[in-house]
Parts: sequence; C-alpha cells; structure tokens
Amino acid sequence: MAAPTKAHLQLAERVESFVRDIIVPYETDSRRTSHGPDEALIQELRAKAREAGLFNPHIAVDGVPLEHREIAPILRASGLSPLGPLALNTAAPDEGNIHLLSKVATPSQRERFLHPLLAGKRSAFLMSEPAAENGAGSDPAMLMTTAHQDGKIWVVNGRKAFITGFAGAEVAILMARTDRGDGRVAATMFLVSLPNPAIRIDRVPSTIDSSMPGGHATLTITDLRLSDEDILGGAHEGFAYAQVRLAPARLTHCMRWLGAATRAQEIAAHYAIKRRAFGKPLIDHEAVGFMLADNRIALKQSELTIDWCAGLLDAGEKGTTESSMAKVAISEALFKVADNCVQIMGGTGVSSDTVVEQIFREIRAFRIYDGPTEVHKWSIAKQIKREGSGS
Repeated sequence: MAAPTKAHLQLAERVESFVRDIIVPYETDSRRTSHGPDEALIQELRAKAREAGLFNPHIAVDGVPLEHREIAPILRASGLSPLGPLALNTAAPDEGNIHLLSKVATPSQRERFLHPLLAGKRSAFLMSEPAAENGAGSDPAMLMTTAHQDGKIWVVNGRKAFITGFAGAEVAILMARTDRGDGRVAATMFLVSLPNPAIRIDRVPSTIDSSMPGGHATLTITDLRLSDEDILGGAHEGFAYAQVRLAPARLTHCMRWLGAATRAQEIAAHYAIKRRAFGKPLIDHEAVGFMLADNRIALKQSELTIDWCAGLLDAGEKGTTESSMAKVAISEALFKVADNCVQIMGGTGVSSDTVVEQIFREIRAFRIYDGPTEVHKWSIAKQIKREGSGS
C-alpha cells in the first residue's frame, strides 16, 4: 500500500499549476456545448497537456495506473476545472475503463483497446438501459440486453441508455445478459470497436451536467456480432468484473469532484471577502462565515475519507462497502459545499459569470452517477444485517 511519494506530490503540484494557468482560461471558450466541449477543443486541450508532459499523469511508465493513494492528489488537481480531466485523460468513463482493461484484458486486447485509450481515444461503458423499458439501472440483475451464441459468434441485441461519451467514442465495453445454463442471471462483458453500424444513437437527452463530451446517449443495438476474442475476462463473469471497475471508479469520481468543490470554495471565499453588505464584508456576517467554515471542514473530511478508502483498495481489498460509504459521504458533502458557495454568491452564484454554477450542476449529478446515495445506503444496510445475523 503506497502513500504518495514526494515525486507524486510534485506531479500533483504540476498538474494543479497546469490546470489553473492553462486550462481555466478555456472555461469561457465558445466551443463548450451543453454536451461537453467539442472535438476541436478537446484536441487543443490535450495538445497543451502533452506539451507540458502531463498527459496521463495517473499512469506509470509501464502503462499501468498508479495506486489509488498515489493518484488521489493528481486527480483532485485535475478536477479543479471541469475541463481538466478531459485535457489530462483522467476523465470518466475513460479513466475507469483504462483501469479495468489494465487489470483484465489479454495482451491482444490491450493492443486493440487499452493502448488507444492511453493515446487519447475516447471510450464508453454500455451497461445502463432505458428506465421506461424496465431495463437495468442501479440493479444490474435487470439487464435486458442479450448476447446469444450462434456457432462461434455472439449476437447482441438490446437497448442502452445514459451511455456517457458514446458519441465520438472509439472503444466500448458492453454488458449483456448471457445464459450459462444453470438458470441464474449471468452477464458477459464484450469489447467493441466504434463506430459500429449495429449500434445506433437514438437520442442524446439534455441533462443537468455539461462537462461530458458526447453527452449521455440512448442506443439501439441490432444483431451486433462479436467473437470469443472480444470477451473481456470470462464468459458469464461480467458482474464480477464490473466490481473490478465500479469500486475504484466511485472513488476516482470523488477525487475529481473534490478538486471541483475546492475551486468553488476558493471563488466563494474570495467573493465573500470582497463583497460588502450592511456595512461590512460578507465573510464577517456569521451566516456566511459559518458556511465557509462548514465547507472547509467538509473538504478536509472528504480528503481523509478518500485516503482511507484508497488505502483499502491498494491493500487488495474489494472495498465494495467502503467505496459505497465513501461515495455517499463525499457526494453529499461536496454537494452541500457547492450549494453553500452558490448561496454565498447570491445572483452571481446562479449565473455563468463564474464556474461555480456549473460545478453545482455537475456535483448534483454526481449524487446519482455510479449509484445513487439511496442505493449505496441500502447496500450498506444489507451488509450490516448480514453481520448482525452472523450470515
């Protein structure tokens, strides 16, 4: 279990300076859309990161991600701007997909799918399905997309929804229901090169967040044909491999949004010091000063919670319950931080004059992404029941 070394901390400092000095000015760029920055802006930002020697700062020289405690300060620094993770290639879903591929993919799959992601190609994770069709969301056992064998070929049919970054992605990890013959629900992960004519975008809905390029697409999959070589991990083991990705991905989300909330706090504190009302600076009014104090406490608690959970994952534990605890505590705490910042800044806080308004929207969505708070609490309660009943 590795704590961040001096070199990792210095790298995080370089990332922070890069984001603040080079990336933040792009936050007013007209190429930012309601579905994230356009491709030209993404490539320009990534060129800046490569020029600074900071593209993939979370990846070791052998192409394997650093340990979680090592990347925590790096990902926090990347998240100081909503554009930072995209510029540095530390954004979801690519960062989580890189982690999963580095752990599970075969050598040939690494060549075909992992190496392009490390080079900056974008990816998607196709698991969730339309709620109106009773498809899988927080309950993966409801998976309706199917893959059946036709000789040596797997044929996939189904619908997917809220697939982040699909538009413009070149690599996809797809979850489909498969039959292993014992009557139990099983799933298999497949790797897919994109674009593929068998996968059609039906719509890209408008959502509260606006930092993810490509938005969150709804898809129809019709007779997608794949081979055994396209299976990630083992056939029918998709649910188990999903956990390899999901627990770390929850935590890396927390790292990036800690950076965003930290930035919102900085902006709100500066505003409260400069803005005067009723004869004194806002910060001298207890209602405002106490909100900023509460925010600082929440930010430190979130940092410590990330370090605790990262240590468990680095020690080889699954961390399923612990990552759920961290995700709930941090997403709720950081949303309160962002909400306080908006409140402190009044009309300015709800305008696009600063990035605080966007950070508020993004962190609100984070309370749902990678599992809503209520689902994680339910999972934690089930664990408490098992422990209490001795089962």
